[in-house]
Amino acid sequence: MTDRRPLLRALYDAAVAAAHPSTILAPHLRPAPQGRVICLAAGKGAGAMAAAAERHYLDTLKLAPERLVGIATTRHGYGVPTRRIRVVEAGHPVPDEAGLKGAADTLALASDAGPDDLLLVLLTGGGSANWIAPVDGISFAQKQAVNKALLRSGAPIGEMNTVRKHLSRIKGGRLARAGKNAAEIVTLAISDVPHDDPSAIASGPTVPDPTTLADARAIVAKYKLAIDDAVRRALDDPANESAKPDDAAFARAHFELIARPKQSLDAAVKLAKEAGYETIDLGADLEGEAREVAADHARLALEARAQGKRLAILSGGELTVTVRGNGRGGPNQEYALALASLLKDTPDISALAGDTDGADGGAGHPTDPAGALIDAATFAKMKALALQPQAYLDNNDATTFFEATGDLLMPGPTLTNVNDIRVILVD
Repeated sequence: MTDRRPLLRALYDAAVAAAHPSTILAPHLRPAPQGRVICLAAGKGAGAMAAAAERHYLDTLKLAPERLVGIATTRHGYGVPTRRIRVVEAGHPVPDEAGLKGAADTLALASDAGPDDLLLVLLTGGGSANWIAPVDGISFAQKQAVNKALLRSGAPIGEMNTVRKHLSRIKGGRLARAGKNAAEIVTLAISDVPHDDPSAIASGPTVPDPTTLADARAIVAKYKLAIDDAVRRALDDPANESAKPDDAAFARAHFELIARPKQSLDAAVKLAKEAGYETIDLGADLEGEAREVAADHARLALEARAQGKRLAILSGGELTVTVRGNGRGGPNQEYALALASLLKDTPDISALAGDTDGADGGAGHPTDPAGALIDAATFAKMKALALQPQAYLDNNDATTFFEATGDLLMPGPTLTNVNDIRVILVD
């Protein structure tokens, strides 16, 4: 049988390339202001965005180096060399002390912006965890505990960020408040959220927030989160309400999306068609429990196989895992593992599921897998090793399973983030 792995990897790479800061940022950057460009970046692509901004202002526009300052806070292992903008590597998905310091320095730089300065905010997915600035009365450890509880709850990213925003001094429009004296606040963002909601990308530090303290309290109750009494008091305190549209902080603030998950999914769909496949595009905004979505997609693949179709089924979005076991993995690996269980007798079906940032769940290390691939070789290895996919699913231990079969997707840090790309090929 033809090896489809090179094509699966090419589809993943096409999706990543369509959202890489090195190629997409420069056309959206503003002219040099009378004063300084103060660049504040956060997220998994923050280092790459900062480097691209430096090339534009220092090399293309010949801005005097002393007029460009800034700080980019990114995930550990995602830093890149820069000249003027300091890069801080911080914790993700669980925040750490480096992120705490990076957020404090970011707020200080924003507050220092004057009426001749451009405050340039560059955002990619992961900014919520990278910029950690607890509200008064909440310790760093308490904020970390809330993040861990949210990650284990199975809550979608939008609900997680609703809680985070109301426990933060930087999220939910508060960074715009800090930089209110700048001539202009320009936010350029790469979306990693379903439906590209600006208030959800990195928890919306420079845009009005439609969610409320009451919404955050409802989410805590919905998922029965075990939170500290100090956190409960903070969520009851009106002083911790996020910034709303009538806030003066937004008078000179502009927000622009420069890449979104649909662009990346479209790039993968185009390549699949060029490879001779009929395609089904399930959209870039899928949410839900990884194993349940996998079951739906497996049915589509089996129907196409029964009809003799040569089909590529593609989707994006961000799936979740409700953690019940103590294994290792992430939503993409769990999706692939569920597929392996359902498609094990179909050697003419192959699949890839990967996070475009290069890391799927895991412990926050740059060496974490991005996801996994499955094909006839996977099914043969399962038989040879007597591996039972359901047992690994029950323990949320997809990483161990795919380590045994040799099917982990390991691209390393991609320096961008537009959610997940999933592809099933029926030959």
